[in-house]
Parts: sequence; C-alpha cells; structure tokens
Amino acid sequence: QVQLAESGGGAVQAGGSLRVSCAASGTIVRINDMGWYRQSPGKQRELVASITRGGSTDYADSVKGRFTISRDNAKNTVVLQMNSLKPEDTAVYYCNADVKTNWSFPSRSYWGQGTQVAVSS
Repeated sequence: QVQLAESGGGAVQAGGSLRVSCAASGTIVRINDMGWYRQSPGKQRELVASITRGGSTDYADSVKGRFTISRDNAKNTVVLQMNSLKPEDTAVYYCNADVKTNWSFPSRSYWGQGTQVAVSS
C-alpha cells in the first residue's frame, strides 16, 4: 500500500556534498515522522536524522552541522542534504516514514530500498 523510493546516492570525494531524496506513494492519509537511517558493512543500522510533520528535527551527533533534513508534506517527500562528507559517512542510506493509511488504525513504519553513498579520501 505504501512505497518509499530513494534517489540521489552516489560517489563523492571527502569534503564534497550529496543530496538524497525520498518520495512516498500509495494509500496515505497522513505521514508522521520521517527519517534517514544508514548501515555500513558489519555495523548496525543507525538513525542519521529525523523530522516530524511539524518540522522539528533531530540529528546524530556525528552529522550535526553537516547534514540537513527537510520535508515537503504536500509532495510526501523528505530530503537529506549532506555536506562536508567524510569517508565514515559511507553507507547505504534508507528512508523511513511513519505512515497512517487508515484513520481507524495506528500508523506503522515503512522503509525504502536504500541508496548507496560512497565517500572516498
């Protein structure tokens, strides 16, 4: 019923910038929190940044001051602007959204397929 499609990943040199985008589609009556997670080989998936429907944001300490999350509620999209990239940022980045598809039932989380971000020294 709900699909999240990521785009914008790629390869970049350290110090460069990249923007990843996520668009939600399907049976959607309300999207609550949205966020970006990442996972690198041998590591647990971690929250990078999140944003509420009202625009309140939260960031992992490792990306504060470098990454910016934003959303467009009318388009059901969320974007992560990544600046001053470091090799440690290399990971598969996943979009997440807490979505209500029916007003009579609680919302649930949906995940995108992931997009690769590779940062070289």
